[in-house]
Formats: sequence, structure tokens, C-alpha cells
Amino acid sequence: MISLAGAADAIPPKLAVVISVDQLRADYLVRFRPYFGEGGFKRLLEGGTEFRNARYRHAITQTAPGHAQMLSGVFANVHGIIGNEWLDRTSWEQVNSVEDRDSPLVGIAPAELGPVQAKAQEKTGRSPKNLLAATVGDQLKLRDGAKAKVFTVSNKDRSAILLGGQRGDAAYWDENGKFVTSRHYRAALPAWVVAFNAEKKAEAAFGRVWERVLAPAVYETVQGPDDAAGETVDFGFTRVFPKTVNGGTAAVSPKFFTAYENSPFSTEALGEFVQRAVVEERLGRHEGTDLLGVSFSQIDAIGHSYGPDSHEVMDSMLRLDRVLAAILERLDREVGLARCVVVLTADHGVAPLPEGSREGRGGRIKVAELDAAVQQALDGAFGALPKGETWFARDNLSYHLRPGALAARSVSAKDAGVVVKTALRATPVVAEAYTREEILAAEPAGDSVLAMVRRSYHAERGRDVIIVPKPYFMVKPSSGSTHATPYDYDTHVALVFFGAGVPQGVQEGRVGIDDLAPTLAPLLGVKVPPLAQGRKLF
Repeated sequence: MISLAGAADAIPPKLAVVISVDQLRADYLVRFRPYFGEGGFKRLLEGGTEFRNARYRHAITQTAPGHAQMLSGVFANVHGIIGNEWLDRTSWEQVNSVEDRDSPLVGIAPAELGPVQAKAQEKTGRSPKNLLAATVGDQLKLRDGAKAKVFTVSNKDRSAILLGGQRGDAAYWDENGKFVTSRHYRAALPAWVVAFNAEKKAEAAFGRVWERVLAPAVYETVQGPDDAAGETVDFGFTRVFPKTVNGGTAAVSPKFFTAYENSPFSTEALGEFVQRAVVEERLGRHEGTDLLGVSFSQIDAIGHSYGPDSHEVMDSMLRLDRVLAAILERLDREVGLARCVVVLTADHGVAPLPEGSREGRGGRIKVAELDAAVQQALDGAFGALPKGETWFARDNLSYHLRPGALAARSVSAKDAGVVVKTALRATPVVAEAYTREEILAAEPAGDSVLAMVRRSYHAERGRDVIIVPKPYFMVKPSSGSTHATPYDYDTHVALVFFGAGVPQGVQEGRVGIDDLAPTLAPLLGVKVPPLAQGRKLF
């Protein structure tokens, strides 16, 4: 039960802090709680309102759609961020969710980004232009203008940018150990960010050994064995502790930075950057109400490699707890936690490794086999295309039908979509497949899988056929885990409110992450984002 005692006479907040932990399944707060310190996760859980049954209500549970929803209160059918990236049907190129070629990066040269980005320098620009809905931060800026500051930061560009909305003052993210921004926000890094980058905290982690902070037996009791089937061997890491963070190379290299992103040392650096920002940007000390958005990405990186039942995930969570405690302590000293509203949540969960999870068994999807089944079905129904032509382009676990191929055989996209859907449903790894027409005809309400797919579907950016895999089946060819399904392990995430105006207690009733923005906005005294579809929770 939630106690409302003290909520009415809470001090008006000066700072809203939204903390997203990428891939923070709700059960992590239960599983690891006995091993948290007093100042981090426990401080929020025991002093605020914990919603234990919070879920995403859309089907494509990826990082970008989750972060776009948190502070907008709407789904991808409205905010338009249908995935981390998608195929643009006009150019037939993949588009990053925060791509903006008119907003080049600031703080790093294109050549420093690695060979892939260096070959496509024009695609490295970033901004929130693809986000089609207003956020709580936008509402703050509309009310307070320059009197309020909206500042967001993450290890990932999309997480920082989408949390900040269209009117954010600043968004920073990590590129090869440097915190950078884009021309959308400013023409040059502020002096304090330049100074922070000059400390080379990433490079200082080269060669550091990542070992568990508690005795191995503790992890074995909670998570099972350290070495488990299906775990990834990559980044110079083995499947077991200890792990040397060097990327398997003798000097700092692109492989090292990948290892660094997968290590908790990247979380520590982000935590230090956040503390520095609170001081240098004077967050919580402006005339209006400021917003600080922070998204920690390393739990997601390591969860993809080792799965939710690994020693690596548990140790990363325990280390993040310490980083979180330091941030909360800094906020208390600089602003006063009594004058802050803090929200803890996540963008999605993650599936267990299919090789032997405690929750169920599944398998690994071979997309080449899906493609072959689709190709064979279309050829059989309408005749084979001339050599060099293709019926479709696959986009994640979805299919776009090529207009030229359809025209060559005088086939409608609707008829071809039905053939593709039927072929996919006949495969052993697909639970359901839906055509564009079926999705657009569905009501975006209710708890059915089709309703969840509809909420993930934007009419202008959507695909012709969307797949829902069977539970515990994933596109990870040989090891590791992933997400992006409508199943509980991907949708059930943490949600905790803490601070000014927030009652203390536990809420067991089912809520949606789309309820976050309609609940936070009134706490800050601003209007709910105009397109928000969720409800106020207290």
C-alpha cells in the first residue's frame, strides 16, 4: 500500500532526475536487493514508491522506443521511434533513430569513430528530429524557458537525445571514451567537458582487471555457475572472471573501447560525468525547475553477452549501485534530495540464454532460413524474379516488400504480404506474423499481442510484415541474449518514484511506463505532454 503521509507538504522540486538503467529487469531489484548498499537502489526503494508490476505495453522493446516513451507518455505509433534503426522506404537505407546529417558531432573527429562511421561521415550527425512527440522536458522549457535547464547524458547517443526531447539544452554521450554532443545543441564543448575528456578516464581503464566485488560463492548462490552455456566470448573477455579490460590487444584500440563499454568502468566514468555536470551546470539551482536525464547502458551491453542469470550482470548491478549512491549523495549536497524528484526505470528487459535458462527454453533464429522461406513462398506464388532482383528487404525481424519487384509481377503489396505472413507462420520459430493492413486495422488498446504490435507501429515508418518470435527464441546466432519482444522478460521493468511530492510505499497493481510522464509532470507543476496516453499514478 502507498502511504500519502507527508506528500501534501513536500517542498516544491527544483530538479527532476530521471535515471534509466538500460535492460533493468524488475526482478533485478528483488534478486540483488540483499547485496545493495544503503545509499543507492535501497535509498530509492525504501524512501519512495516502488511499482513492482510496471510494464511496457508495446511489442518492439528496444532502447530507442523505450527512451522515447519514458518522458513523452506515448507509443511509437505516435512518437515515431519504431526501433533503434529502421529502413527508410524512400531511400532504402537504414536510418538511425537519432540520425541527422545536418547536426554533425561536436567533440570528436569522424576519423576517431572507427572504420564504419569514417566511411559514412555524413551519417554521424545526431539530433531528436525523428522524435514526433513532446516530452516532460519540452513542457518545462515551454513554461520556464531559459530559467530551466534540460540536461541529459548516457553511454548511448539515442538514450541521451530521446530523454531530452526537442527542446533539451544539452545531450552528451560516450564515443570511444569521450563525451560528445552534436551541432544541434552547441557548436563547441563547454570548457568543463573538454577538461573532463582530457582526463582520459577510458584509457585509464586499459588493462584493469574486472573482478567480482563479493565472494564468488555469493554469485553462485544467486545466479548459478559463472561459466554457463550460451555466454559470449568476445572483447578479449573469457566466459568467467576475472576479465582484463584491454580488448585482447596490446594497446588502446577500437577493440579496447568495445571491451570498456562492456565493463563497469564505463559506468563509473558516466557517474563521475553526471556529478561534474550537477556542479558545473548548476542543475537544481536555476529559477525554474531543471531536468537531469541519465541512462546507464553497460547493464545492457553485458546482458547481451552473458544473459540475466550471469555473474557479470549481478556484479555490474552491484557496482552500479555504488555509482548511483555517489550521484544521490552529490545531489543531496548540491541541491537537497528533498527538493528533487527522482525516477528510476528502464527501457526494456532481456531474455534468458536459450541454452539452459531457469525460465524456459527456446532457440536461436537463423534469419537466412526465414529469408529463404519467404523467397520460396513468393517465387511459388508469383513466379521467380529475374536474376539480381529481390522481392524484399529484411529490417530487423520484419520485411519490406520492394515496389519494383511487385510491379514487375503485377502483384499488390497486400497480396504479397499475406504470402509472406503465411510462410513465416509455418516456420518453427515464429509465433505470429502480421501484415501492414492487419496492424493498421487493429485498435491500439488492450493486452493482446496484436495491440502491442499496433502500438509499436508507425504508419509512415512501419514495415510490410512484422514477426513476433516464439518465447525464448532470438536472433543471436551462436551466443548471448537479446530483447525486442512483447513477452514478460522484455516488458517487465523497474519503476520507482522518489522525492518531493512522492508518497512512500509499494504498489503491486499493474501500471505502464507510459504512465511515467503523466505522473512526473504534475509533480513538477507543468502540463502533461499533449499527446500523452498514460495516467497519473498518484
